[in-house]
Order: sequence, then structure tokens, then C-alpha cells
Amino acid sequence: MNGEEEFFDAITGFDSDNSSGEFSEANQRVTGVIHVDTSKSNGIGKVGERPPQENGIQNHRTSLPAPMFTRSDFSVWSILKKCIGLELSKITMPIAFNEPLSFLQRITEYMEHVYLVHKASCQPQPLERMQSVAAFAVSAVASQWERTGKPFNPLLGETYELTREDLGFRFISEQVSHHPPISAFYSEGLHQDFLFHGSIYPKLKFWGKSVEAEPRGTITLELLKHNEAYTWTNPTCCVHNVIIGKLWIEQYGTVEIVNHRTGDKCVLHFKPCGLFGKELHKVEGYIQDKNKKKLFMIYGKWTECLWGLDPAAYESFKKQERRTDTLRKTKLDDCPEKADGDVVDAVPEAQETVQVIPGSKLLWRVNTRPPNSAQMYNFTSFTVSLNELETGMEKILAPTDCRLRPDIRGMENGNMDLASQEKERLEEKQREARRERAREEAEWQTRWFHRGSNPYTGTPDWLYVGGYFERDFSGCPDIY
Repeated sequence: MNGEEEFFDAITGFDSDNSSGEFSEANQRVTGVIHVDTSKSNGIGKVGERPPQENGIQNHRTSLPAPMFTRSDFSVWSILKKCIGLELSKITMPIAFNEPLSFLQRITEYMEHVYLVHKASCQPQPLERMQSVAAFAVSAVASQWERTGKPFNPLLGETYELTREDLGFRFISEQVSHHPPISAFYSEGLHQDFLFHGSIYPKLKFWGKSVEAEPRGTITLELLKHNEAYTWTNPTCCVHNVIIGKLWIEQYGTVEIVNHRTGDKCVLHFKPCGLFGKELHKVEGYIQDKNKKKLFMIYGKWTECLWGLDPAAYESFKKQERRTDTLRKTKLDDCPEKADGDVVDAVPEAQETVQVIPGSKLLWRVNTRPPNSAQMYNFTSFTVSLNELETGMEKILAPTDCRLRPDIRGMENGNMDLASQEKERLEEKQREARRERAREEAEWQTRWFHRGSNPYTGTPDWLYVGGYFERDFSGCPDIY
């Protein structure tokens, strides 16, 4: 292929019960999280067949039409060896390294644990609301664990919509820029309890053995009942061993969630792996008021769960833990260190579970993945349903919706040759459209979002102009 294409690695993103009894798994089901039977498959290839409905809620498919394609015969090194230290902005990748989703659908995975937003809206106290918002922010990256395929780069003007009445939200996104690649999204609660919106433009760099995604763009959550707005950015994500060895992912960096009405702030530290993998996947942080007084401590793993408790109890436990670590460190000092010249970044052994401090409150727990997840690109049950094309849906979708992309559909159905051909055709069609605009000196016009400033941070943002769900798609571009 000779086209220019943004390299969106599958590392951006935007995947409970309670020890105090406040929020049980039963309550989680009531608020809308579906626990589906993964023993039965409903592939999209069987036109007209739909699973039975229960209590008026549509059951979604539980598996993909075809298993994941093996990547063992492909070498990414021949493509990336000249890119060390550079931003990956115009790299064309073989389709074998993709997963059958658009990056716009990947962003939609933020909504898998949307029950946490509904829960936050129902909480009477700002501290409790911040706890749920923090859990939602962490849950948004949980689905990235073991997702080492890259989503398809959205075409300029591509859109994706999702309405989930069972989960209480609807969602719309649009690819608003090609160079640099920017994806804008907007979601609202079906019961007018929240707005969730932002624009994502990650900066990716290749460091020889790993690819790092530096997050760009502000994420905003508005709780309408409380007249509150929360903003944050996602942590940095790194995929190790992209050339050789077993791929593994870590998130690191500091995420600050600000309540713009009260001045409260939640500071979350996503820990880097560290020596011997002790810190792998760990998240630690706190909630403070506008006077910087710590009100609540938070800890856990972004791959598993999040807990919290009173600062005094937390510090007492950590003090005792430090004493134990001092004794352990004396023994570790005698161990040889790993050489810098290792061919691969060794996959660290993570602790199987989070050590729960007595008196802690469970804020969030990740949904169990389906048993056949490894054969479905390590998708969650929520993710499996994102590209499902239900009977009759073509008549109501925008013609730019990525469910209608023939390359993604071909890959999902296991036809890799067709998928590769269609991907190249779509890229050439996009390039020709860009050349045509250049000849006519015409600028691209976005349809559902406009460039502006975030109303709470003042930073550049893309804002939803409204009207999508009125379904007047007469002016949509022909991109497929």
C-alpha cells in the first residue's frame, strides 16, 4: 500500500459489588449491565435471525462470526524499523494487525460501565459522586487489557452511533480531522441524567520495542441533576514487544479529575510496571477538597477493581506495609538485575488480585470476559456487540456509520483478502477526495461537531452541534 494513514494502535482509549452492601452485583444488573449467555453464537451472517428477547430488552450477540486471524506469519519490524523515536502519523500497517472495529467503536467502549455514571447521578453527596466518577474513569481503560490489535483508522467523516436503552444512553461520534487524526464523541443519558463528551487525538511514538500513546484531548462528564461538570484526560498507554516476543500492555501517568462546581479533585496515579512487575496495573490516588484536604483514598488495578477507604485507615495500613517492604528489600538487593540489552521486555508477573485493606469500600469491578474472548481479539461481551448489524438497521443508520465499512465487515467475517482489498480501496477513495478538495480549494466541513473550546477548561475541543438523532442524513458524504 502507498497511502497515508494514521497509525492508531489499539492502545488509546478510551473496559460491582460493595463490601459495605451499598452496591451489589444484583443492583448492577438492575442498572443495565447485561450478563449474556456466551454458550450460544448469533453471527451477523445469518440474516434475519435474532436471539429471543427477555423483558423487552434486546439480547445482543455473544460471539463474532469468525475467529481471530493469526498474526504469526507477519513481521511488523520491516515496517517500523525506520520509525524509532518518531511520531507514527503516516504508517500503513498490514490488516493482520487490526481488530474488526473502528477507532470510533473503540471509544464507545468507555460506556461499558456506564452504570457508574447513573450511580454518581443518584448520590446525594459530592464525595460519593466523585468516587463513582473516578471509578468510571478507570473502568474506561479496562477493556484495553490484552487488546493488542489495532482498530481501523476512521475515514474522514466516518461516524458511529449506539443506543442502548437497557444501559440508559445513546452515543454518537465522528472523525472530524484526518491530519492530525481527531475523533469527537457525545453521549447523553436517556433519562436526562448526564452528558459525556470529548475529542481524542493521541500522539503515538515508537521506541524500538514498544509503542507509547500520549493522550491528548479533554474528557467531560456533566451530571445534570447536580449542575456539576468533571473533566480529565486518560493515562499514557504502552504496548511492549511490538517487534518480537509476547505483547503486553501497561498504563502509567497521573489522571486528575476536577469537579468544576465544588473544586474537589481526584488524583489517580497509574503505576508503571517497575522492577519485578510489583506495580503492574496498580492505581493509587485520593480525593481532596478545594483546600487540598484529603477526604478519601483510592487503590486497586485498572484491569480488575477499585477500592477506597478513609485516609487515616489507609495511612496506617501503608505504614505497616512499608515496614514489611523494608525487610523484603534487604533480600532483593542480593538478586541480579536484568540487563538493558534484553531482546524483549519480559512480561511481568502480576499479582492475581488486589490486597484489600480492612474497611475498604468496593467502587468498581471489571465485567468477566466471555470464555471465548481469546478467539475474539480479547473482546469483552460489550465489545462483541458493537459492530453487530441488526436486520433493518441499514435503513436508519447514517451512510457514514462504520458498521457499513466493507473492510471491517470482511475482517469480522474472516475474509482477510476481501478486507485488505476494501481497506486499500477506501484509502485511495479518501485520497482522491482530498485531492479533489485541493483542486477546488474547498475545506472539509464536519457534520455533527464543530471546533470550539471546552466550556469548563477553555482548552481546544470539538463540540456536538446536535441534530444527529433527527436522522436527516441527506447531506452526508459518500465515503464507502
